[in-house]
Amino acid sequence: MRTTTYNLALLGFGNVGRAFVSLLERKRADLRDAYGIEFRITGVATRRMGWIAAPEGLEPAAILRGETPPLTGYRPNNVGEWLRAAHADVLFEITSLSRETGQPAIDHLRAALEMGAHAITANKGPVVHGYAELSALAGKAGRRFLFESTVMDGVPIFCLFRDTLPAVEVRGFRAILNSTTNLILQQMEEGSTLNRAIGKAQELGVAETDPSDDLQGWDAAVKVAALVTVLMGPPLKPQQVEREGIEDLHPLAVQAARRAGRPYKLVCQARRANGGVRASVGPQQLPLSDPLAWVNGTSSAIYFETDIFPGLAITEQNPGVTETAYGLLADLVRAVGVTPPMV
Repeated sequence: MRTTTYNLALLGFGNVGRAFVSLLERKRADLRDAYGIEFRITGVATRRMGWIAAPEGLEPAAILRGETPPLTGYRPNNVGEWLRAAHADVLFEITSLSRETGQPAIDHLRAALEMGAHAITANKGPVVHGYAELSALAGKAGRRFLFESTVMDGVPIFCLFRDTLPAVEVRGFRAILNSTTNLILQQMEEGSTLNRAIGKAQELGVAETDPSDDLQGWDAAVKVAALVTVLMGPPLKPQQVEREGIEDLHPLAVQAARRAGRPYKLVCQARRANGGVRASVGPQQLPLSDPLAWVNGTSSAIYFETDIFPGLAITEQNPGVTETAYGLLADLVRAVGVTPPMV
């Protein structure tokens, strides 16, 4: 198969970025042989590193060790200059979420598309605050704006409907989408206090140092807003999602609910109603006949109601950072790869 080499630029290089580079190296032969993709990492940018651009390519193993080339000559000062200096063909935007505005990630992705690079993100903010603009800009530029890693890690939710189920109407969904609260509720069922459960989640690397966005339901609300905006039509902001977190649930109540066979889960849901979509996030007691009642640990699940398939389910068992990284890799293939022939 004929191959093409693409210059990849990574904006943000935390756990997901590092896992992504490791996965790219592991899948290098598969990408080349099956999809005609060769790659160079020509840019890495973080607050600590600054804007590192090397159009000849950076050594992946050295990046993973935290080694960067000495800064000589021209030094980029902003994302646009950096992308041009890196001769970037694809930007991977992997910075932290701003649920209020989606910035500065939207500006980063806009800059990539305006200079002719594909824009791929693991950041939910640009989806809920910039989906229409960035999609239109990508179409005008003949490039792709993709974001499969934003909900349920690398599980193919958005591309499932975009690429595999054409003309299917999503009428609603019910889901468990926040692994932190799901793990915390399970720990509380087993006798932990809320604070001890949070500490366990932080120890496992599931919860942030400040877990308030998870506990207050904001992370789940942003994911609901992203799903509604992309799959159901009307744009929805996180602030428009009815939201209640798990902060006020007492461990004794959580334990009693489990013993009664009606465990608490932080349930995300949306449904078309009165010409719009009503969406909510909140703790619910679920009967054991409900499949969502059995989603434990850091697992996630979503059940779609569509006009063709009345109950379409996707589940994910205890994912890690590699699954999120895979979503970025899959979006790279969708953006630039050649579909291999059927055998």
